Amino acid sequence: MKKPGKMLAETVRHVLKRPATIRYPYVKVTMPPKFRGKIKFDPDKCIGCKACMRDCPSGAINIVKVGEKRFEAEFQNDRCIFCAQCVDSCPKKALEATPEFELATFDRKNLKTVFHANVAAGSGAAAAGGAGKAEDAETKEKPAGPEGPEAP
Repeated sequence: MKKPGKMLAETVRHVLKRPATIRYPYVKVTMPPKFRGKIKFDPDKCIGCKACMRDCPSGAINIVKVGEKRFEAEFQNDRCIFCAQCVDSCPKKALEATPEFELATFDRKNLKTVFHANVAAGSGAAAAGGAGKAEDAETKEKPAGPEGPEAP
């Protein structure tokens, strides 16, 4: 230590400065636009082409047909690498990257998200002009329970 005064001056300068970090999780972080967070699925827009399944590099998406032109999606967030390739490849924009990133959990089964399609909305009533009812076309998102298969 040739110049201890220089180190002391640097220490005092940093004590008087504002912190460079935020007090997360006490202060919530606002994410920038186009942040690639948790994926959201809109079953009313899905046409069942499964381009998202093919383009997902981690195989985290499963699209299942549940009725006439009605599809539901299962996302395994423990496999997802949040690259948003599925969002880019969807021709009907049925997928959207949300700013949600706080996905930590103690149980891996809670990381599976299933977006259920309302099968009644795809029936003749919706085709005959009943598609204007928001409650019929509402997406229900809930974590899959213990009855679903566990991801490896």
